[in-house]
Amino acid sequence: MLAYTIRRLLMLIPVLIGMSLITFSIVHLIPGNPAQVILGEQATPQAIASLEEQLGLNEPYFIQYGNYMLGLVQGDLGTSLRTNGEISKEILPFLAGTIELTIFAMIFAIIVGVNAGIISAWKQNSLFDYVAMVIALIGVSMPIFWLGLMQQWIFAQELGWLPAFGRHNPRDPVDAITNFYLVDTLLNGNIDQFWTVLRHLILPGLALGTIPMAIIARMTRSSMLEVLRSDYIRTVEAKGSRRLSVIYKHGFKNAVIPVLTVVGLQTGTLLGGAILTETIFSWPGVGRYVYEAIGNRDYPVIQSGILVIATMFVLINLIVDLLYSYIDPRIKY
Repeated sequence: MLAYTIRRLLMLIPVLIGMSLITFSIVHLIPGNPAQVILGEQATPQAIASLEEQLGLNEPYFIQYGNYMLGLVQGDLGTSLRTNGEISKEILPFLAGTIELTIFAMIFAIIVGVNAGIISAWKQNSLFDYVAMVIALIGVSMPIFWLGLMQQWIFAQELGWLPAFGRHNPRDPVDAITNFYLVDTLLNGNIDQFWTVLRHLILPGLALGTIPMAIIARMTRSSMLEVLRSDYIRTVEAKGSRRLSVIYKHGFKNAVIPVLTVVGLQTGTLLGGAILTETIFSWPGVGRYVYEAIGNRDYPVIQSGILVIATMFVLINLIVDLLYSYIDPRIKY
């Protein structure tokens, strides 16, 4: 297991190098000049050329890429062209916001999706099965931006139950929201802030978790149906075991591998694919951070943001692979 983990971590190096090269190339194909964006439309050609030289944008392509990779080797993600701040420090609060949102969305998706899939397989061809699968199909097909807007209209505007935007109340002092995360509020024992953060987290979390929930439900149902038709399940039932014990203890344990694969892939996808949700709900996450950098032609931020997301995606897949052997001892690496 240790040798396999080390090999997978070493394989991460060429993957990230390839990702950095592709990202660097695509980013430099984006129309527009970062120096022009920074200085504004009224900037003179002399001022633009001077800023390009200052930022190193007038260097040849491979020189720029070499300087970027040299910084990465030293643990430096670069400097933002717009704010002139270190990206490694700027991206941390945005990354924390995305991780918090993703965890909340996946907890919702796993709890609802797994149980809906298990019950649908248990009660195959029942009314619950048909309703659950129709809802799952709608969840997969529903545009997330439309769902987010409908949630804001119903729960925020019409009912007034939950806030529609941001992660804190506008009246909160700045020093109170510097580390405004659920974990921080719990560690500090501030229950009022905890409920404030949780209320702001519900709508974007539910919107983001809808598609993974539907996919997990369908995969769980499919995997459980295959397991429940196995001979050993009939043997366990013939011994007089309780139905719930057969379903959860014997059935789901052997059907969990495909579900775990889907959970890992969806978690990685949410970490990098929450741009629409973060934009609609004004959530300060890494997706929105990169999105705004694209509009500002902030090349280092775009490159580093995508690279961080790709790294987390690969690490999540590695964790899922390692969990396989823990859940099913027959799997050896």
